[in-house]
Amino acid sequence: MEPFAVTKFREYIRIKTVHPDPDYDGAIAFLDKYAEELGLECRHVKVSKDDVNRTIVIMTWKGRNPNLKSILLNSHTDVVPVYEDQWKCDAFAAIKDENGDIYGRGTQDMKCVGIQYLEAIRRLKKEGKQFERDIHLTFVPEEELGGEYGAAVFFKTKEFSDLNIGMALDEGLANEGNKYTAYYGERSPWWIRFKSEGNPGHGSRFIENTAAEKLMKLIDTLLNFREEEKVKFQQSVKCNLGDATTVNLTMIEGGLAYNIVPAELSACFDIRIPPTVDLKEFEGQLTKWCESAGQGVSFEFVQKTSNTNVTSTDANDPWWKAFTDGIKKLNIELTTEVFSGATDSRFLRAAGYPAIGFSPMRNTPIRLHDHNEFLNETNFMEGIDAYYAILPCLADVPSF
Repeated sequence: MEPFAVTKFREYIRIKTVHPDPDYDGAIAFLDKYAEELGLECRHVKVSKDDVNRTIVIMTWKGRNPNLKSILLNSHTDVVPVYEDQWKCDAFAAIKDENGDIYGRGTQDMKCVGIQYLEAIRRLKKEGKQFERDIHLTFVPEEELGGEYGAAVFFKTKEFSDLNIGMALDEGLANEGNKYTAYYGERSPWWIRFKSEGNPGHGSRFIENTAAEKLMKLIDTLLNFREEEKVKFQQSVKCNLGDATTVNLTMIEGGLAYNIVPAELSACFDIRIPPTVDLKEFEGQLTKWCESAGQGVSFEFVQKTSNTNVTSTDANDPWWKAFTDGIKKLNIELTTEVFSGATDSRFLRAAGYPAIGFSPMRNTPIRLHDHNEFLNETNFMEGIDAYYAILPCLADVPSF
């Protein structure tokens, strides 16, 4: 018979919170019912930006000492789209095969973690446990669109401030080996549109100083830098992806017709910068590259995160010690890295809150955003064990 926690997990996967039209109402109803089952306080906070209105679900398990800083367990409810013809099954049917592999969008990113939080709490409450600190669970929308209409707004509200957070857990990545990985920082995502302006004209002529010539020069410079970073990453034994600057050309825009040399072209890049890089200096380098490409070449930020804060992994740090004490109970080796992508944790760290990215999945190929995303039933259940061990350690950290 299937474990109850797995049934709940599969039910959550079937709620199609997929962009561009996520069923947030369905997820909220599911979570409200879950909180009622577990006897957790539950409320909603409405957030708005640019006429986009979203709802945050907050659950609370009260501790004995509400004056102490609380623990935050954050997760996002939305998932990315799928290429349906590339999946072996319906991406929202939560099919489980004979090996116990559960397929579905969000199985790794990150509906698994949201359910693991809740099922660990179910087990702890059933045992009659209560801890010193409050534990808050937040279920936020829009993370997959950059968080600008979800966590980024919510974390600035009075309702969030009133939660009195001391430290937070959020998502990480699966580890393909026999270990867990904890993420103490993130690269800064810069989405940049480079614009090149030049002389237009008829497509049959040798027009001088065109937008295309200058843009190609800039693109070559950026891709040469990309190759340098790639070589450094591949040749360094100690370098993880989160320690390297990645540069990727994602879009080229412009032009009016096949026979018109355009007056303006643009190229869009996704650049991810590790916290060890001086962001001011890097932005200055981008300016110099534009100047070298020619007059009329400039750039603008579509998204810019300029936070290099990292969470302490010092053995004497009370939060880190509590987290690793929980991991030690599991007898599973833990590695630490800078997260290669971007999560809502970056907004927490920017505001001064210690945050650890952690998704307890091992011996699991990383399939977030990929075709046939899956998580094995056994690994999912082990993740509940992980939070069952970790949460008491965090929630009973003495005042300091």
